[in-house]
Amino acid sequence: MTSFKSIPPETIEKNAFEMIGKDWMLVTAEAGGKANTMTASWGGLGILWNKNVAYVFIRPQRHTKSFVDQADTFTLTFFGEEHRKTLSYLGSVSGKDEDKIAKSGLTIKHLDGTPYFEEANLVLRCKKLFAQPLTSESFIETELIDKIYPTRDFHTMYVAEIMEVFSKE
Repeated sequence: MTSFKSIPPETIEKNAFEMIGKDWMLVTAEAGGKANTMTASWGGLGILWNKNVAYVFIRPQRHTKSFVDQADTFTLTFFGEEHRKTLSYLGSVSGKDEDKIAKSGLTIKHLDGTPYFEEANLVLRCKKLFAQPLTSESFIETELIDKIYPTRDFHTMYVAEIMEVFSKE
């Protein structure tokens, strides 16, 4: 990580709403010696169980879900606007069908065995703490079920401790 510097999570300068909801992020994990990634725009950063955490949501049909399920750690990587087209591609093509990481042109590296992308501006290395599938019984605003989940393909929510944060120097 020669072009990155380690920073405390509390010093992340960009607003999480903008980073995740507007700019998007890649969720990347490795299993069986192979990495996979997906673009995500749902999640957040905060404090839970006296830890700095990130939480992300992954639908069951996403190929990356099996990688996150098998791995103890994953990364969330954030990029500049110049990578918007790449993030769009990585969010619309399945790693089941092709080597989308190779085709994306991004450079995969590892930090303590966890994959990340060298081109990122910000890298969060996360350790899973909790995973729970969403269920229709848990919704208070039940209109969301038909609106967001017409086929009942509920996301799994993952809560992960932010172990390290690296910012591009």
